[in-house]
Amino acid sequence: MPAYAARAYSYMLPPELIAQKPAARRENSRLLVLHKDTGRRQHKHFYDIPAFLDKNDLLVFNDTRVLPVRLTGRKSTGARCEILLLKRLAADRWECLAKPGRRLSQNSVVEFGADFSAKILDVLPGGRRVAQFSFAGNFLDSLSKHGQTPLPPYVKPSDPDTEALRKFRYQTVYARVPGAAAAPTAGLHFSRNLLTRLKKQGIAAARVTLHTSLGTFQPLKAADIRAHQMHAEEYNFPAETARAVNECRKRGGRVVAVGTTTARVLETVYQAGHPLASRSGETAIYIYPGYKFKLVDALITNFHLPRSTLLLLVSALAGRGKILQAYQEAVKLKYRFFSFGDAMLII
Repeated sequence: MPAYAARAYSYMLPPELIAQKPAARRENSRLLVLHKDTGRRQHKHFYDIPAFLDKNDLLVFNDTRVLPVRLTGRKSTGARCEILLLKRLAADRWECLAKPGRRLSQNSVVEFGADFSAKILDVLPGGRRVAQFSFAGNFLDSLSKHGQTPLPPYVKPSDPDTEALRKFRYQTVYARVPGAAAAPTAGLHFSRNLLTRLKKQGIAAARVTLHTSLGTFQPLKAADIRAHQMHAEEYNFPAETARAVNECRKRGGRVVAVGTTTARVLETVYQAGHPLASRSGETAIYIYPGYKFKLVDALITNFHLPRSTLLLLVSALAGRGKILQAYQEAVKLKYRFFSFGDAMLII
């Protein structure tokens, strides 16, 4: 019987193990390999991952690109405000967070520059806002000019490398579809060199898109995990990926999801119907212990926050006990945790 108490998905993590910077080279992060059937664990480096894959397998990546969605501006009164974009609603409208919220009531206007401003159209439950943007030319160009890439709330860089982290290392090397407010962090470990090695080895690859939102970092608030309300995120599952998954299944290979966001897309499209075909829309799929995976055979992921939906997802795949034992060992061996930390391969 799966454990449904949120407290059952906690673990002790010394604060010094929360990574504030990525490894010097992407593929140099450590890799804990967890064999989900037996619980056996191996300790490697991410550059060793080709040894655990074969030519029948399929790697599926999330190619979303993180946008500079943190904007700082001023009202006509001169009051300084911050807006954090969460979810695109239309070409010029976004759901967002506002700070300080009391300054941004309905019809408030915030200017970020002479040619870029936002008007608050609505105040939503939970303190979120709907903002309509005015801009000259292209919205993404204006956002790139005035915005800043947000880092996870537990990353507090304070050295000259901060901007490099934001622009380069908090972005996968294969990111191409702009729209995310947070990076799909399992993919941060892949370098172009490692992708070339995998291709030469004959490992097939495919892509999906899921625009990760900051809801990714929301902790469980209900005592019973079944009461949690999952955030919705925009996804796209292309026809060529449907073909690649079907071909992988026919040849007896494993579908290896790179990250929990990719896993959520794959499981969403399976539930949408058969045969697999091109699909897009929003998914609020919530995967927790008791769920039986339909398309995902293996998962590349990071070490996740206690009492998080991401920890529930990996526990559904490998078993809560095996995951928590692996985490305890990772703490003992001083693995680095969360977005800029080390990786786990669940096979």
